[in-house]
Amino acid sequence: MNILSLFDGMSCGRVALERAGIKVDNYYASEIDPYAIKVSQKNYPDIIQLGSVENWKYWCLRDIDMVIAGSPCQGFSNAGAGLNFEDPRSKLFFTFADLMEHYTPNYFLLENVKMKKEWQDIITERMGVEPIEINSALVSAQNRRRLYWTDIPNITQPEDRKIFLKDIVLSDVEPVVLHNLYGGFKEKSVRVFTEKSPTIRTSAGGGHIPSFVKKVLPVRVTGRRLNNGKRDDYNEDIQPVQMVEITDNEKAHCLSTVQKDSMFISMAELIHSDKAIEYMNRETADGRNHWDFGHYSDINDEKSSAIVANFFKGVPYNVFKDWDCIRKFHPIECERLQTLEDNYTEGVSDTQRYKMIGNGWTVDVIAHIFSFI
Repeated sequence: MNILSLFDGMSCGRVALERAGIKVDNYYASEIDPYAIKVSQKNYPDIIQLGSVENWKYWCLRDIDMVIAGSPCQGFSNAGAGLNFEDPRSKLFFTFADLMEHYTPNYFLLENVKMKKEWQDIITERMGVEPIEINSALVSAQNRRRLYWTDIPNITQPEDRKIFLKDIVLSDVEPVVLHNLYGGFKEKSVRVFTEKSPTIRTSAGGGHIPSFVKKVLPVRVTGRRLNNGKRDDYNEDIQPVQMVEITDNEKAHCLSTVQKDSMFISMAELIHSDKAIEYMNRETADGRNHWDFGHYSDINDEKSSAIVANFFKGVPYNVFKDWDCIRKFHPIECERLQTLEDNYTEGVSDTQRYKMIGNGWTVDVIAHIFSFI
């Protein structure tokens, strides 16, 4: 097939075609980010780079079998300004639509974020098909709900592979000794994060280490306006405070170009932090949420996660960060969340790696869609 990929980024579409077993004769890529192009060419030197999509009328391509695109989403995303088609980046959808009418390919695929129904309906009317919503959580350890407009027929939802956060964190670790809290876990060791590669895979010492200690929990940091301790998004006189939100499940928050949108904590490091312990002891003494480490042997993992998420609800990020238990994802872990091969994005700075991975596709979702061709 001859493929035309618009807003190609680091060529996740090419990876997905390969995984789906589809032979590519020519892969034409329209991209303007030099770092994404560098990664794309490193992995697939035969990709033909076309430059900006705004110059598409000068391309003179022939026999395009499929057009694929993840048009810029900033105007539609809840995290953005909500300008919909007034955002110049989101207006590029119409460039995609014009290009589709020009090339009349056999197949097309357009991806974008979940959005207001009125905006979605405009795209649906132009494309002539209803979108399919797929959550990347079915094939990865990341919650990432996306809409896919395509004329590839009979697409079903992917099977749930039951991949969790603990399955993708890196495994170079070292042991530490836990605090003696409420008479529990004295002189016990557990493997936790190192700065080089964050993870908490296995226990490292003798004796029983409760499984909740070895958990990692997803976190995001978001701005909240607080009025007497309660969220008040309607009072613009209140300055937003960056708050930590811990999720009591084992799937990462959706990756974006902003690292604080998706981070995680180690339970082991949390209860190893002197400052975190001081906070917990103070709060439980005040009668807030009882935090009894001594009875965790009777609490299952699911309940312990909910307790942690509830206990630290509303803790400002600058306080939580000072405890040294919150971690950003390593670039390799981000690649795994997007089901890329390890070090696919190697060769540029970590800043650029995070950016292009956050902008990219979950490859195995795209490969699943392509498998119906």
